[in-house]
Amino acid sequence: MQNILVVEDDHDLNQAICYSLKKSGYGTYGAESAESGRTEFLRNRIDLVLLDVNLPDGEGFSFCRWIKSRKETPVIYLTARDMEEDVLTGYESGAEDYITKPFSMKVLSRKIDVILKRTVLVSQLIFEDGYLSIDMDNVKVSVKGRECSVTPTECRLLRQFLLNRGQLLTYDLLLERLWDSGSQFVDRHALAVNINRLRGKIEDETHKYISNVYGMGYQWIG
Repeated sequence: MQNILVVEDDHDLNQAICYSLKKSGYGTYGAESAESGRTEFLRNRIDLVLLDVNLPDGEGFSFCRWIKSRKETPVIYLTARDMEEDVLTGYESGAEDYITKPFSMKVLSRKIDVILKRTVLVSQLIFEDGYLSIDMDNVKVSVKGRECSVTPTECRLLRQFLLNRGQLLTYDLLLERLWDSGSQFVDRHALAVNINRLRGKIEDETHKYISNVYGMGYQWIG
């Protein structure tokens, strides 16, 4: 379940938004001030923040910058302040969207869905465990803090493994997906060779990431 923090000082509106989001399957946390919002953000795993600009103990703009200085959590402003300079300040503070009141809950829900789906996809393409670091969006792989050179085929393999962590990828499925991506090989032997080369670059005796499920395919176990 993905969790949304609602920072809104209007108690009734805060409760109404939380109730609607819960019906849509989200976990919700309500806060009616910047201080309580910071407490909830630090205490819980928050995937998205709905934020008013006018708060009793400060402006939402500062709260958004505080969030972004700690984590790239998506922020959507919900506010009555509709001046152009306010909208621009909202985006400059790092927010994904700026919605003025009154607003449609259906439209807000759709915007939340789109942003969270995009956020999940990005997080799926990032791996970090202290030994191995992978950022597929920026095509960066590091082992023990040192950048590791990987081929385009190895990048495509890593992308498939990260998007399907813990799932068995059969030989045929991998070959099909890699071929569709423009890969140059089409048989299991070549697949095995590329997998082994990749493992040689990112694994050692104590760090294992790719498992060969004999006779079936491969699985990311990191």
